[in-house]
Amino acid sequence: MAEPKLKGKKWTIEDEIKITEEWKKNKEYKFNKDSKKEVFSIDTPPPYVNMPIHIGHATVYTMQDMIARYKRMKGYNVLNPLGLDRNGLPIEVAAEKKYGVKLTELTREKAIYYCKKVLEDSSNLSINSFIRLGISFNSFEVGNNIGDAYFTDSDLYRTLTQETFIDLWKKGLIYEDERINNWDPLLQTTIADSEIEYKEIESDFNDIVFKCKETNEELIIGTTRPELISSCGMVIYNPEDERYKHLEGKTAILPLYNKEVPIKAHPMAKKDKGTGLVMMCSAGDLSDIRFFREQGLKPIISINQDGTMNKNAGPLEGLKVREARKKIIELLDKENLFRGKRKVLHRVPISDRSGAEIEFISMKEYYLKQVDFLEELKKIENKLKFFAPQSKKIFDDWVNSVSIDWPISRRRYYGTEIPVWHCNNCGYIYVPEKGKYYKPWKEPCPLKECPKCKSKDWKGETKIFDTWFDSASSPLHILGYRTDKEFFAKNKPCSLRPQGKEIVRTWLYYTLLKEYLLLGEPIFKHVWIHNHVVDSKGYKMSKRKGNGIDPLEILDKYGTEPFRLWAVTEGNIIYDDLRCSFDRIEGAGKTIIKLWNVARFISSFEQSSNEYDLREIDKWIISEIDNLCEFSDKSYNNYDFHVPAIQIKHFLWDTLSSHYLEIAKKRIYDNKNQFSEKEKNAAVFTLNYVLRKLLKLWAPVIPIITYKIYKDLYHEKIHSLEFPKVEKKTKSKITTKDIEEINAFVWKFKKDNNMSLKSPIEELYLQEKYKPIIKDLKALHEINKIEFGELKVKK
Repeated sequence: MAEPKLKGKKWTIEDEIKITEEWKKNKEYKFNKDSKKEVFSIDTPPPYVNMPIHIGHATVYTMQDMIARYKRMKGYNVLNPLGLDRNGLPIEVAAEKKYGVKLTELTREKAIYYCKKVLEDSSNLSINSFIRLGISFNSFEVGNNIGDAYFTDSDLYRTLTQETFIDLWKKGLIYEDERINNWDPLLQTTIADSEIEYKEIESDFNDIVFKCKETNEELIIGTTRPELISSCGMVIYNPEDERYKHLEGKTAILPLYNKEVPIKAHPMAKKDKGTGLVMMCSAGDLSDIRFFREQGLKPIISINQDGTMNKNAGPLEGLKVREARKKIIELLDKENLFRGKRKVLHRVPISDRSGAEIEFISMKEYYLKQVDFLEELKKIENKLKFFAPQSKKIFDDWVNSVSIDWPISRRRYYGTEIPVWHCNNCGYIYVPEKGKYYKPWKEPCPLKECPKCKSKDWKGETKIFDTWFDSASSPLHILGYRTDKEFFAKNKPCSLRPQGKEIVRTWLYYTLLKEYLLLGEPIFKHVWIHNHVVDSKGYKMSKRKGNGIDPLEILDKYGTEPFRLWAVTEGNIIYDDLRCSFDRIEGAGKTIIKLWNVARFISSFEQSSNEYDLREIDKWIISEIDNLCEFSDKSYNNYDFHVPAIQIKHFLWDTLSSHYLEIAKKRIYDNKNQFSEKEKNAAVFTLNYVLRKLLKLWAPVIPIITYKIYKDLYHEKIHSLEFPKVEKKTKSKITTKDIEEINAFVWKFKKDNNMSLKSPIEELYLQEKYKPIIKDLKALHEINKIEFGELKVKK
């Protein structure tokens, strides 16, 4: 036994850092757009960098990296860019929180200054985390370095977003209109339906007295939104409710406001809810909005953009919504128009961005047409292959729920500006030509004179795009839609879109919609949808909830490779959530240590010549690793790394280490001169054959240690090698089950009889099937004589 070629008695975190820094310095995974290989492109999700990435990000980006590394070994030219999302509300919220300011109270220049300031450090922290994780990001747009990234707030990216708007506008697919929209009163901006969550919140259900004009009878109506009485446009009852049929066509008088509204039968009213009478307000909730559209009623909005009541609310003007709710009950009670209240659970729309309760306010916004194209989107969706297939239902459900066009404008500061100028004289809208990044809020209109009225008085648009309109440009950007049209034409659509299930209705949907409207075809081939990484209590990790864990803390404590191995063996994230467990991450480190020790042990032996005679036991382990290669290849190709990783781990610990390694070293050491030189060489050959393939199988999963071992032992860079395939299957007359059964039997016998594993056995009876490996069994278990028959030890 010689000195191990693999130096270092143990694998260390310092080894990991040294190698990942080497990759960064050497641009190890540089993308070559001139390569003749087929491109496999991954539209990786650009994470927000308002804070460093948390452990959930680290887990799913690591898994996406496994896909990239596998495809690279399968001969693809892998485009795996890192994008950092630096636009939109999360950046503004982070700036407000960090610097204790409210951006809506600042000048635009000052607000943008604070946003850029908060981005400086967080972007570098995110990039450093990805480097430590060993993720092989690359791009042909930037420096081709794993430490480089594209930013969604760069002039290049924002120009692309503006140009997609210009193209869609010229196609007649974008328009400006005044409509009732979802309004986040905390963030002071419109948000899309896809950015709304619903929560059951305990509310007061108030019984209020209305009057029927014609009969002068009291009409008791229950509502959770009494502050919106001034916005009531109709009172309804269920057509089958006998109590109120006599009211059809009559008139209700609103309490306090003395406004008259019609009374009609409508199925939206439920006989068993409240008193059965319902006041329909202009914008109490989404059902109210739909009702007003259906009935052709003119909406009356009583809430300002800042969340206070406006002049339509009369005595409530200037009050915040909750204050107004309390105040109107006091006024009603004073006039004997209040009949009591009770607690109910009320389904309330909540902003996914801020957690604030949504209000509904009428204002001008820009809209991208989507309602007219839902059937086409369903056809596009059916052309995609979803992993896992059940995640397709999330997309289906969302498409089936869409009822209005997408409001793409936002009244905030830090985002891509909408490239539009308005003529102050006649209202003409000017959309410029493509070719540069426009900032209409601070730049003069490129058109000197209005073509409609000849006025020279222009006002630049101050609104920005919804961040999802920006993010929906990502596959266009990474494939060079505006910067390398030849590359784009050759390599579209994107090979893979990996993303979380919670943004199926936003990022996936909006990207497919936008690119369909631009190109008329799907922009992806495959979609990989993952579940969540949750904390120890089972809650989804998020920055807003404050339960995210900085992955650098875990990497500093346990190392990258244990974390990567844990991520893939803990569970299959496309089917279930993964619960973060430090103990299990630490436990995965034992397998990393095992791999290092096994490789180091194997590196201690060399063949004395190239001549060898494979024994049956060698053929068995070779067939086992070959079968594992075939299985892993098929699974990896379907983006399943979990099941193979479990089997590879079992192979390392049990099949290889517990069984074959013990058998092989007896032959290599050969203390009793039982084996020929060719037989010893066969054991060394087989060990290295198995190790090479084992390292390649695990190279996409734990790339740093496999890179180190392969380079030191075999002097090649493993990630540039071909994924192992089986050209000719080795057949074995023995099975793993056979090996496990006989070894377990002998080891148990020795344990039960207080014998050491080295203690000799005089005579062993075993089945005929073990005949091909008798010589190896005798050496392993120190058996003097073997006979055939029922399995037993003759004492």
